[in-house]
Amino acid sequence: MKECTAEKKEAVESIGLHIEKRTQIAPLAARIQALLILCSDKGKTFDEIVEFTQASKSSVSSNLNLLLQMQSAEYYTVPGDRKRHFRSSKDYLLLRLEKYLEMVNEEIQITNQINDFNNRHHNLKEDDSFGFLFLEFLEQQKNIIKNTLKKMKRNIQTNK
Repeated sequence: MKECTAEKKEAVESIGLHIEKRTQIAPLAARIQALLILCSDKGKTFDEIVEFTQASKSSVSSNLNLLLQMQSAEYYTVPGDRKRHFRSSKDYLLLRLEKYLEMVNEEIQITNQINDFNNRHHNLKEDDSFGFLFLEFLEQQKNIIKNTLKKMKRNIQTNK
């Protein structure tokens, strides 16, 4: 792989560690995802991914299938070429933000439940509790995420 510089290896490693920690996927899957994120839309062939990761073909295949199922990666073929090319999903960040919004909404529900309970049983008011400050933060995050998703979806429609 000609373009495999020390800088790229280091970036794949640090981004891969972040992805692994955030998504709880296997280290190899996280590093493959990082590699695909750092590639152009041209992506990488299966053999190039095997060469870069220096992992077995079966391990790379299993982890690529996981990324495809997670919709973090996608593949395409080139006419006249039997090889599949893999790249980071175009909707990767959109899907990630949608999942994050789900988490924030769940956190809002739980925080409301806690605040309601504490208010009824301990007579805590908004000025007395960090729970209400946390809820305010979550609501702001929710609005920011919704606005960003709206912009991303508009961008996708514009570029079709």
